[in-house]
Amino acid sequence: MERHRSSPNLPWEDQPLSWNRPCRPAPTFRTPDALIPLRSPQDAFRPSSIALGSFDGLHQGHRRVIAAITGQNCPSGCTPTVVSFWPHPREVLHGDTRLRLDLPAEKLALLQPLAVRQLVLIPFDRALASLSPEAFVEQVLVDQLQARRIAVGDNFRFGAGRRGDAQDLARIAAGHGVAVAVLPMLWDGSERVSSSRIRRALAAGELDEARRLLDRPYRFCGQVGSGRGLGRTLGWPTANLQVDGRKFLPAEGVYAAWAWVNEAPREAMAAVMNLGPQPTVDPQAPSAVEVHLLDRQLNLNGLALTVEPLRLLRSQCRFSGLDELVAQIGRDADQARQICAAIVPDPDPWNADG
Repeated sequence: MERHRSSPNLPWEDQPLSWNRPCRPAPTFRTPDALIPLRSPQDAFRPSSIALGSFDGLHQGHRRVIAAITGQNCPSGCTPTVVSFWPHPREVLHGDTRLRLDLPAEKLALLQPLAVRQLVLIPFDRALASLSPEAFVEQVLVDQLQARRIAVGDNFRFGAGRRGDAQDLARIAAGHGVAVAVLPMLWDGSERVSSSRIRRALAAGELDEARRLLDRPYRFCGQVGSGRGLGRTLGWPTANLQVDGRKFLPAEGVYAAWAWVNEAPREAMAAVMNLGPQPTVDPQAPSAVEVHLLDRQLNLNGLALTVEPLRLLRSQCRFSGLDELVAQIGRDADQARQICAAIVPDPDPWNADG
């Protein structure tokens, strides 16, 4: 069998999309501090202690798997490593565009407090997908990454046709002298904690439920671009965010939110956010992410913002005219102030312990 050779180029910079279905193109956003190294398999620190999986969102169940390869669970001389795939295997195999709960740069910051020392993204292509479970373990985990310990969830599947499961991984790895820890799924009531469940909560605007499952707030980043200036004309200037189209965003609507300017010093600012179309102002305009900072006058153009939606205030609706719209924005702002006043913000928006 021909051995798989991963591309030397890191794969996540290709073809940034618009933020959510049809919308203006948005540049790839990077958080300002790459706190741990982001590596291709060829450049990874070796030998390694590996947590292997998608880990989209880094929810409580994911962190349990990661804890099994860090600290006292990390073999001496090994680098605690999270290994994942980009793009998502479903995108390559089924053309299923899968929006991410966290992008690579965000994942770097979220992994930092978890004692992980590198994130390795394996470029997923059909050549990799065709490897047998045995070949994947030997060529990627043992030869390339020099794994000494591996941890996975008990629902882990790998190899051509998803033939391999966690028990197969443990059996094959044992033949190479590599220990494997298989962690049981984390259950919450009658349903397991999963990235899909978090997506459902966000899509319904249920931010408290998403936060409970993540054990931290859900946030996203964007670069402030220039708009038409209509908000300023109406007395409610907004920062128009360009958000990477691969990022999963919550339901359309108007939200109370915290916002941080990513350039230091960081300070949480109360905000009201419109996410979606503009049915009163321009029904034909593409969807947008517009953030108004409450009681602040800042020039944000060109800066990067982190936004934490706190509560869905209302759904999108079309008003009879601009006067009615402005009056409703005022009511939205008052409600957002009350919500923000009752919540203590996190000083570091990308702390995984948030």
